[in-house]
Amino acid sequence: MSHRELNDFVATAAQEHGVPGVCVGILMDGQEHIASHGVTSVDNSLPVDGVTLFPVASVTKTFTATALMRLAAEGAVDLDAPVRRYVPELVLADETAAERVTVLNLLNHTAGLEWNLIDNDGDGSLAGFVAKMDGLSLIARPGERASYSQAGYNLAGRVVEKVTGLPFEKAVAQLVLEPAGLSNTFFDEEDAMIRRFAVGYNRDEDGTLRAARPWRAFAAGERGNNPGGGAVSSVSDLLRWARFHLGAGEGVLPTEALHRMREQTVELRSSSIGEGIGICWFLREVDGTGTIGHGGSGNGQFAELLIVPERNFAVVALANVGPDGYTFNQSVVRWALEHYLGLADRDPEPVPFDEARAREVTGRYEIDVMDVDIATDGHRLTLEVAIKPEIRAASDVEMPQDYPPATIGFLPGDGDEYIVTDGGLRGQLGYFSRDEDGTVIGIDLAGRLFGRARNAS
Repeated sequence: MSHRELNDFVATAAQEHGVPGVCVGILMDGQEHIASHGVTSVDNSLPVDGVTLFPVASVTKTFTATALMRLAAEGAVDLDAPVRRYVPELVLADETAAERVTVLNLLNHTAGLEWNLIDNDGDGSLAGFVAKMDGLSLIARPGERASYSQAGYNLAGRVVEKVTGLPFEKAVAQLVLEPAGLSNTFFDEEDAMIRRFAVGYNRDEDGTLRAARPWRAFAAGERGNNPGGGAVSSVSDLLRWARFHLGAGEGVLPTEALHRMREQTVELRSSSIGEGIGICWFLREVDGTGTIGHGGSGNGQFAELLIVPERNFAVVALANVGPDGYTFNQSVVRWALEHYLGLADRDPEPVPFDEARAREVTGRYEIDVMDVDIATDGHRLTLEVAIKPEIRAASDVEMPQDYPPATIGFLPGDGDEYIVTDGGLRGQLGYFSRDEDGTVIGIDLAGRLFGRARNAS
């Protein structure tokens, strides 16, 4: 594969998806190839390059998890121990859950915690975040099932603080970022602002690009969200991070501890993020070959990191527009897997529309911050994702765009699995969950469980 072919594909895909600035990195047998296209800002443009900083949102979780793995390898943390051993002040909505939830439950999203909605009353610290966790809904008993939770990782960050006695950001820098050589990865916006960085954009209904504010997914000063999504990084650093996870853990972890992160700890059903979760990493098989990866979505910013350990390969994609940055990144990953490794990553084909089946699942589903509306016009089934109006109205910062109705189709078989077939969430897999009586009570989307609203029909 020539570097020119990579450049040509990245430029064409960026134009097709309308992304102002993108950067893509490939690690193949120890050799790095970086291709970029477009500008950091529509109004104050500089060309995007391999060291341009992008908010990487939830890819941050891989740094947090690796820091905890180092603490575990050093004997300072037991992953199977209750979180209260390290954060004794933890109070959850259910006392039994607060007693039983373990550090590993946080790292593999089986803590049973809702997504993230916590009002810190102006206290952006991790301590302030944890102090309000008793107001967070619980969706399951610890260890019972996986449901992606930002709150769980923010609590994990507090474990890091309590064990090390350092602010989370300083602890992660000392434990992971510095020894792994990630000199272009930061949490402080002041570090980013003196370097080349990409402005995020959202697209208005008429197609006009509007600069996303705040620059990161969370407002400046909200340290309480840094463990789950506050890092900014570059393609060059993320390739170095992939190289580290393909290596032997030099300077950070024993090899066996590093490789343990790739081992499945919980199985997932019909999910685009994978067939299972290791320790943070999402595990997915592509054309018979195992991969590990993590994505991130912020306010007008999208990141994707995928590693193929047995082929010594990794691909990174960063894009600065929502929601099309997500589809751009997915197209890059698929193209790279096929053209570099010969691996075909294809979406499953849905079955023909069935109105009776569609009517059974229509209604509203919700988590603390978002609604999912499933509707049918008698000819197709659609899925719409929106931030709750009251949440949007109460926010003093701009929030990411909603996803307009997109067609979904059921997959073959007797289950309730589905795939999104168009729009900004195209290719997303999920399923509807039922109670013992067979009544539909929830929908899984992007690894998160949305419960059916009480007035849904």
